[in-house]
Amino acid sequence: MHISFTRIREEWLSNIRGDLLAGMVVALALIPEAIAFSIIAGVDPKVGLYSSFCISIVIAVIGGRPGMISAATGAMALVMVTLVKEHGLDYLMPVTLLTGVIQIFAGIFRLGSLLRFVSRSVVTGFVNALAILIFMAQLPEFHHAGWQMYLMVLAGLGIIYGFPYITKSIPSPLVAIILLTGFSIFMGMELRCVGDMGELPDTLPIFLLPNIPFNFNTLGIVLPYAITLAAVGLLESLMTAVIVDDLTNTSSQKNRECAGQGIANIASGFFGGMAGCAMIGQSMINVKSGGRGRLSTFFAGTFLLFLILVLADWVKQIPMAAVVAVMIMVSIGTFNWSSIKNLRTHPKFSSLVMFATVGVVVFSHNLALGVLVGVLMSALFFAKKVSHLLLVEKSCMEKEGHRIYKVYGQIFFASADNFVLQFDFKEVLQKVTIDMTQAHLWDITAVSSLDKVVLKFWREGTEVEILGMNEASATIVEKLGNHNNPEAMDLTLKH
Repeated sequence: MHISFTRIREEWLSNIRGDLLAGMVVALALIPEAIAFSIIAGVDPKVGLYSSFCISIVIAVIGGRPGMISAATGAMALVMVTLVKEHGLDYLMPVTLLTGVIQIFAGIFRLGSLLRFVSRSVVTGFVNALAILIFMAQLPEFHHAGWQMYLMVLAGLGIIYGFPYITKSIPSPLVAIILLTGFSIFMGMELRCVGDMGELPDTLPIFLLPNIPFNFNTLGIVLPYAITLAAVGLLESLMTAVIVDDLTNTSSQKNRECAGQGIANIASGFFGGMAGCAMIGQSMINVKSGGRGRLSTFFAGTFLLFLILVLADWVKQIPMAAVVAVMIMVSIGTFNWSSIKNLRTHPKFSSLVMFATVGVVVFSHNLALGVLVGVLMSALFFAKKVSHLLLVEKSCMEKEGHRIYKVYGQIFFASADNFVLQFDFKEVLQKVTIDMTQAHLWDITAVSSLDKVVLKFWREGTEVEILGMNEASATIVEKLGNHNNPEAMDLTLKH
């Protein structure tokens, strides 16, 4: 595969300073989240940290969306918790590996292109739901916390939003983390810190092989989890890619991202990690901190490993208040505030789809389910709208006993019944001409409805003639219609 050096320079070296600084912020914010997701999945904290390191490094090189952050995520951890609880930690690696394989095939078969069927209303609902979930995830940190926690979070937000007025050369979230950590250590404040969430690893990840039997019984256990993880991971990654595309006014390669996520998860599995995917929160931190290229993702992974192996004693002392402040900033920046303002002007169906997506995601904490509901609702509303774009006109009789029907619009499963109702089968006629020049038949339901119309006229002793059917419609009628069935009807197709 030919790779342009110009493209490499653009994706890796066009924003070195911004990418490195943004990567530092992302790495600092990744640590508590990776530990938290490991705890959710019921595994050792080092599993999530190793996963984040491996996935970030690999996806930076082969992913389809520069500047997007991928690592261990809560959405994937929620799927794994049942696996670990019921079958043990030994099955985590084969599930992770199989997840990667499935995602690679998704990229090969270009399933990333299916994202074009996700409407803007669903994307907006997905974004708003994630913003709400990110904010809600910070609330437990305030449980039984004293006034110092609230004061530190407010101070962190003040720095994050105020520091850019002084200079934008350094990401304000990075400044907030450093200043709050220094102040907490200097004042000896008793605040919950990153080190309180779990033990940080002190060695490099090592190459491992699955320690389970390779048989159909094992496949029966791991396959359902792998399929679920692959679907959730790809959905979240592709949706995040769309959001980053919009934020940076650039495009991404969705199918390459699918395969890239798969290879990254295979690497994670072989080095003792768990499956991950794109993280909208960390991606927003990266973009808002100035990260644009692949270098930001790559450096986030390498700096993460440096932090946990070399600077662990300092990292452990980062107050969770600093991380909470950064994540609250992310939730505020992620939420599409204009979607609230646009409720008055946007179609009601679009707004309903958005609210449904938000509601399902927030209450189920299942991103895939929320998007699925939104896509299905969008499809139903679209079908209903298009079904009304069907018109059948009756023209005056050219001679007594002859009626011409002119059909305009799209005939498919949603409009087929309405199509049949437009004809008067009780009218005494010798001949009926159905002009299909301005119509199109889309599916077997449409063909069946045309058969039904002709059959009803035939039963009344009326001759039926069909004119002007386009080539595509004629082909589907020829394959699926009953015009060759002597017991049903005899259609004369004229083109």
